[in-house]
Amino acid sequence: MTLADKLFIAFPDAKFSSVGDEIEWDKENSYSKPTEDEINAKFQASQYQRDRAVAYDPIPQQLDQIYHDIDGWKAKIKAVKDKFPKP
Repeated sequence: MTLADKLFIAFPDAKFSSVGDEIEWDKENSYSKPTEDEINAKFQASQYQRDRAVAYDPIPQQLDQIYHDIDGWKAKIKAVKDKFPKP
């Protein structure tokens, strides 16, 4: 994954362009350009969210389970959260 990919995930509202490893920061951003270490740190801090997103059942399936078996749904959600804890 490139630094630009990580920047896009870690700072989704940032405006920038990239060519190869060079990132051109748009002056319209409301904050200053983060350093590579800041990008990597924020990207890593949100890794648990990406892990959880793919581990959860699709929303329609979750809603059906909530309707039929809310305690089972709670147990599944807790298992995912326990597997991928917040840092």
